[in-house]
Amino acid sequence: MRHVEHVMGTVFSFDLRPPFGDGRHAVAEAVAWLHQVDAVFSTYRADSPVSRLGAGEIGLDDCPPQVADVLELCASVTEVSGGYFTTRPSGHLDPSGLVKGWAIEQASRILTRCGAVNHCLNGGGDLQCAGRPAPDRPWRIAVAHPLRPGTTATVIAGDDLAVATSGTAERGPHITNPHTGRPALDLASITLTGTGLTMIDAYATAAFAMGTAARAWIEGLSGVEGFAVTPTGATWHTSGFPDLTPPIIEEAKGPPPPFRTR
Repeated sequence: MRHVEHVMGTVFSFDLRPPFGDGRHAVAEAVAWLHQVDAVFSTYRADSPVSRLGAGEIGLDDCPPQVADVLELCASVTEVSGGYFTTRPSGHLDPSGLVKGWAIEQASRILTRCGAVNHCLNGGGDLQCAGRPAPDRPWRIAVAHPLRPGTTATVIAGDDLAVATSGTAERGPHITNPHTGRPALDLASITLTGTGLTMIDAYATAAFAMGTAARAWIEGLSGVEGFAVTPTGATWHTSGFPDLTPPIIEEAKGPPPPFRTR
């Protein structure tokens, strides 16, 4: 069972595998949740609570309770990353570096609660996978090479898996090193894996901002692994990166999405 939804300025794809449970209701509830998150946290809507909070029009107590929850999670990532993750990347309140992963992880929990225990939810290239696509095999995630359109940099395999990538391929240099105020250019992309996308997504943003220091930092995070491509095309990975298989090189008619599942 598959569904595609345009929300939060990107494309979300749902891939549900048997047993589906109440699949249609599950997808509908998860989609409604994603639109609710967009309405609350969009920095492109002047009337969203986050935009109004950032503009000083309202206080935190006037916002939906999820805003305080998300900002608390952001603060914890800022602390763990030594300030490389920030909710004010351009001087204005913007928790987007954590919100999408958080929204996807919560949507995945909705699917599981409704009986769709085997699924992969992909939001703009960040994935939360639950269960297995089939009893005899895990999810396999192909990570696109940031410098060679149409090719795969590596393949990740696992169950109950969260995967997030930060890089320059899709949007160019857009992540700033908060300590220097300059664009982070030491890496072309970095992919992190773990179990929950909320933190994995935010950690990927912080790791990209760190550049060459990211490898040692990731090694110190419990349950988190990373794979990076440098601007020269060289690669490195942390010691426990899951199922680091030889890249699958494929010709494509155009640049592939950041991830493909099967």
